[in-house]
Amino acid sequence: MKRLIRKCPNDFEHEYWAKGELVLGIDEAGRGPLAGPLSVAGVIFPCGYENPEIYDSKTLSDKKKDRLYETIMEDALYFEILEISEEEIDRYNIYRADQIAMTAIASELPADIVLTDAMPLSIEGKTVIDIVKGDQKSISIAAGSILAKVTRDRIMKKYDEIYPGYGFARNKGYPTKEHLEAIDRLGITPIHRRSFAPVAYRQQKLDLF
Repeated sequence: MKRLIRKCPNDFEHEYWAKGELVLGIDEAGRGPLAGPLSVAGVIFPCGYENPEIYDSKTLSDKKKDRLYETIMEDALYFEILEISEEEIDRYNIYRADQIAMTAIASELPADIVLTDAMPLSIEGKTVIDIVKGDQKSISIAAGSILAKVTRDRIMKKYDEIYPGYGFARNKGYPTKEHLEAIDRLGITPIHRRSFAPVAYRQQKLDLF
């Protein structure tokens, strides 16, 4: 049976690559979890770059993401990965923390055009286009999605060893039944996001005793 490979149409890249302009794609991983950092990554490929396997990280197997992670870092002209701590997330809120990190990457890397996955940015001297479901429409955003996802998954696997019992290697900090029950049983760890409602609620219960 022939295997179907989804491919980003890359309409945005092709428009600007034809003018010789560098395109930066940015995406994040980890906005929804109750624990662990937010990872944000940006990628600039050479003009005309194609790889039909690079697509929305949520649709790829772990093995494929790991392989493409290495491919992207080898093939990209530039890439950057930022880790936003739980403290920063609690200080700014998850949306603003994400936006600050994306702005930092867009300001640092030498791109003419910045594509984001539905995140509006204002960067002086650069054209920014926020695209809904951008990781399915832009190879640059999809590549950022893969770098961010693999980076964060590896971090959560390490945290699983430091804080056993929460299932971080499996749930990556998302509010699964296993994770919520572990918080009730074992308590809140230093990597939990205290501004997120399920954690804040449990913290309030602990404060009553």
